[in-house]
Amino acid sequence: MAAFNLTRSDPSPFILMGIPGLEAAHIWISIPFSMFYIISLFGNFMLLFVVGKEQTLHKPMYLLLCMLALTDIGMSTSVIPKALCIFWFNLKGITVDGCFIQMFFLHMLTVMQSAIFVTMAFDRYVAICNPLRYATILTNARIAKLGLVGLTRAVLFILPLPLLLSRLPFCANRIIPHMYCEHMAVAKMLCGDITVNRTYGLVIALVVIWLDLMLIALSYSLIIRAILRISSKKAHQKALNTCTAHICVMLMSYIPCLFSYLTQRFGQGIASHVHVTFATFYLLVPPMLNPIIYGAKTKELRDKLGKYICRSLLPGATDVKVV
Repeated sequence: MAAFNLTRSDPSPFILMGIPGLEAAHIWISIPFSMFYIISLFGNFMLLFVVGKEQTLHKPMYLLLCMLALTDIGMSTSVIPKALCIFWFNLKGITVDGCFIQMFFLHMLTVMQSAIFVTMAFDRYVAICNPLRYATILTNARIAKLGLVGLTRAVLFILPLPLLLSRLPFCANRIIPHMYCEHMAVAKMLCGDITVNRTYGLVIALVVIWLDLMLIALSYSLIIRAILRISSKKAHQKALNTCTAHICVMLMSYIPCLFSYLTQRFGQGIASHVHVTFATFYLLVPPMLNPIIYGAKTKELRDKLGKYICRSLLPGATDVKVV
């Protein structure tokens, strides 16, 4: 308790450096950052709006897409506005509490997103391998319960991170060579043994990320085996198109996330600006591309999006079917 009070009694803020070594280019880097962020917000809010308005899209797969869109919005919004303040106004300071809150929501939403990917893989497995029982196995209510379980798991796993950081005082050097409050970047500011922090971060990676990846790999290996047995060429192509969208989205999210995790712990030889750029990649690019990929690959959603876009551009226009 004394350690907790000692940490909190020092009001000195942390200093986020943005992208170390590229400070002179921050104003130029902010241009793609702000563009990607705006496109991400527009695409994900558009997806939420269309699914919410269209009763025909109130199905398990589209509810999962809405959950994914919410996590994308939350992850990018927890980091990008502050990053733009650093780029545009040189506002690098962030309070200890603000840093902990940002860290909690960012990592919690990352774990939540991983749970959504597992559920999406299971959804596709049931749809392709057991289509006759799909409607009874995966109902909207069951998807909502799975989402609640994923959220609970994320909160329980991530809540100890700021609590573990609170047990030791921070050193006089409050400069974080990062764009946001990543767990290990903040832990390195502690004056004391951070073995517990490192170990718990490793446990989360092994238990959550690697376990989820194994479950996803198992689902898609069973899906691929089932697809290869389909005799109908049309059904074969439809199943492949559906799975391709999911696999692309997962690869875009997991690869930079794992790269960031590994370099933060073991990549001492990697330049700071390279690490920070990759660490920010999965907060910007996947949220921007996810609604585009699903809009292009999912015919039913593509048709509904086309209808609303045409209505907004051409008021009074009749519904169109996007080919």
